[in-house]
Amino acid sequence: MDAETFKRELGELGFAEVLTRTWPADQFVDTHMHDFEVRALVLEGQFVLGCDGQEKLLRPGDIFTLDANRPHTERYGPQGATYLVGRKRAG
Repeated sequence: MDAETFKRELGELGFAEVLTRTWPADQFVDTHMHDFEVRALVLEGQFVLGCDGQEKLLRPGDIFTLDANRPHTERYGPQGATYLVGRKRAG
């Protein structure tokens, strides 16, 4: 899926906040949560999303979701990663 199509989909699903995030190579983000729901499309690089005791490798073209207040970790690859993310706050 291309970025423009993904942005349209985010709007249709009620994700009002859309931004591009870029993380540096080999960055690790320890367990944390967000107070918003996430739906994202990986554009470049790769990273591992750790959630519920499992890890998932994400590469360009992959879409991932996270519910609000769900603990997770993020480990970015040797080239870092860039993804297009929609955020939806409850209420």
